[in-house]
Amino acid sequence: MGYTIIKHPLIDHKMTIIRKKETSSMEFRQIVNEIATLMGYEVTRDLETEDIEIETPIGKAIGKRISGKKIGIVPILRAGLGMVEGLLTIMPAARVGHIGMYRDPETLKPVTYYSKLPKDVASRQMIIVDPMLATGGSLIEAIDELKRNGAKNIKSINLLAAPEGLKAVQEAHPDVEIYIAALDEKLNEDKYIVPGLGDAGDRLFGTK
Repeated sequence: MGYTIIKHPLIDHKMTIIRKKETSSMEFRQIVNEIATLMGYEVTRDLETEDIEIETPIGKAIGKRISGKKIGIVPILRAGLGMVEGLLTIMPAARVGHIGMYRDPETLKPVTYYSKLPKDVASRQMIIVDPMLATGGSLIEAIDELKRNGAKNIKSINLLAAPEGLKAVQEAHPDVEIYIAALDEKLNEDKYIVPGLGDAGDRLFGTK
């Protein structure tokens, strides 16, 4: 399916703020949630709707209501937590699962240590959230985990992506649509996105 860069003046403005090294953790958390909300509008653009007759204070009217698949939101711990509330603002009925990973010190590959997902993932539009798509390893493993549990419709929302990680995920899971706010230059030798915004988890939670 490929990837979509969501271009909007508000998103671009807010991305500039969270990139700045002097932005506080409190402001960083707030703006990451705001960006997630803005991106959520685009990601849910293809939700199916149906007509419904309602009664307004003046008379009858035909409105629209969502009729397609229900939504599931799955943050990759821990940084993905920073995007959940922003999406729940516009999708309050969504179910939220969690996938936790750590990097194996020898293989340097992600290992899932925690997975708690809605039981009906097969009938939901599942949205994985993680601020950074760097090497792509974590996102590939998260998609693998969802598919092992029966998920058939998966999207991903990432604030920043590196070309290397984007390519890796597309090759591993060509059926998953990836939505990003910006595509950066490259990964450095430490596998950080350049110019990036640093470690999203540390900046969200004020840790080092």
